[in-house]
Amino acid sequence: MYQFLISNRDELIARCRAKVAGRSPPGTAGEELKHGITVFLDQVIKTLALERTSDPMRSRKVSGRSGGGKPALSEIGESAAQHGKELMQHGFTVEEVVHDYGDLCQAITDLAFEQDAAISIDEFRTLNRCLDNAIANAVTEFGYQRDFVVADQQAHALNERLGFFAHELRNQLCTATLALSVIKGGSVGLGGATGVVLDRALVGLGNLIDRSLAEVRMTAGLPLHNRLFSVVDFLAELKLSASLEADVRGCKLNVSSVDPLLALDVDRDLILAAAGNLLQNAFKFSHPHSEVTLNAYAMADRVLIDVEDHCGGLPPGDAEKMFQPFTQGAQDRSGLGLGLSISRRSIEANGGILSVRNVPGSGCVFTIDLPRHSVSRSRAVPVPPSG
Repeated sequence: MYQFLISNRDELIARCRAKVAGRSPPGTAGEELKHGITVFLDQVIKTLALERTSDPMRSRKVSGRSGGGKPALSEIGESAAQHGKELMQHGFTVEEVVHDYGDLCQAITDLAFEQDAAISIDEFRTLNRCLDNAIANAVTEFGYQRDFVVADQQAHALNERLGFFAHELRNQLCTATLALSVIKGGSVGLGGATGVVLDRALVGLGNLIDRSLAEVRMTAGLPLHNRLFSVVDFLAELKLSASLEADVRGCKLNVSSVDPLLALDVDRDLILAAAGNLLQNAFKFSHPHSEVTLNAYAMADRVLIDVEDHCGGLPPGDAEKMFQPFTQGAQDRSGLGLGLSISRRSIEANGGILSVRNVPGSGCVFTIDLPRHSVSRSRAVPVPPSG
């Protein structure tokens, strides 16, 4: 094999180059071969040459030892690691890292067959040892570099998210502090416009914190805490927390009557936060002095909770985009653009579906679709009045 590789070096490189070119990102094939397979082929030739001497074990400094285990320093290991790093940086996949070295093995066996070249079993063992060590080191380094890039991207995304959150938190806190200072000065009262500003800032702070807590739970993959509760009770709690938002936004909140036996068996905190976020968005984007409707009903084995606003409707194609993180499609750009994304994840974690239906010229209807359950009549609570 030693003489065979020396005599056919250029042909083997050309065959590998053709294989790599077929799957490489544009403009990188030549560079990758220069730092990868060409170097590796020369190291295989050097290994075979050392094994022909009186001290064949010196070849392990080039090829590395066989059998894996704790890696030892070798020329092939060092260059293969560098090759794996370069492949990662140029957008290759881990499969292509393996194929990169497999191309040379295939080219050697194909050409040896074509030329009827005799290659001994020991020489094939040496080639396999070189391939094993090269692939192992290249893949290991590729994985390390990929993990490093992913971690860097995650850190960047987290910093961006924290930056948005801190910015919005500071704005609301600043508004609340200024309003409180004016009220403490004694020139205005809590029942005036300044009091409304204070209310709005405090509601905004609460909304930010609620959404952040829901996101932390979903991102951390914390276990769900399911419990059975009536939909009537659930809507009553939603109405209580949303009434202040409705007053601040100058909107009317209508809540439908519900069958007192209708129930849900989900993580109440997550679903409450998700539904609360839908109501917050409805008040935020509805036209002043319009109304927001909260409606719950059963359909076969499902419970549907609708939140209908009067935002005027959505432009074509915007419905599904609304659920993407950091998406803000309306003129009001306050907030992080994360609420709908978090709400969908929270609802899906509870076996539900969150969808939106556009009503052109009127508004949007967001629907939470969850599995249906029932409570006993002894546990049922009175139906709350509408409005």
